[in-house]
Amino acid sequence: MANDKLSDPATFETALATMTDDEVFEAMSQLEGISEQEEEGERALAFIQLVETEIERRFPGQALSPYKAWQRRKIL
Repeated sequence: MANDKLSDPATFETALATMTDDEVFEAMSQLEGISEQEEEGERALAFIQLVETEIERRFPGQALSPYKAWQRRKIL
């Protein structure tokens, strides 16, 4: 995900709705990396919240556990 995608939250939120689960999880992973950069960190945190909301919408009552399971599978 390029940093230029962090320009419009509404557009990003709309895009999230059309992404596959793996694409949503990949977006979260990339945003976590971006959030560690000083210049984009705070803005990325707002986008992380949008992804968290989308994950919770797709997996009701599971919080971020599907994302954490995806991370473990990705490592293996």
